[in-house]
Amino acid sequence: MEDKIRCQSCGMPQGDDSTNWGTETDLSPTSEYCQFCYQGGEFTQPEQTVDEMVESSIGFMTSKLGFEREQAEKMSNDVIRKLKRWN
Repeated sequence: MEDKIRCQSCGMPQGDDSTNWGTETDLSPTSEYCQFCYQGGEFTQPEQTVDEMVESSIGFMTSKLGFEREQAEKMSNDVIRKLKRWN
């Protein structure tokens, strides 16, 4: 898989600009997490488990990106379980 800056919660590739970046408590952008996972210095779903995040990713990849379930499962498990939030 390509080396990209990824959200350390969901694995979404982060762009070079701060468009999709999350925000810290002072609302400054952080490339460590995306806007969907992290806002105002807090996770948007603080109780979410790694298994729930993997399932959410699989659902998104199959319904929105056209991946086959088996491929989405492999990619989600390979990427998400290694991210900072889950370790």
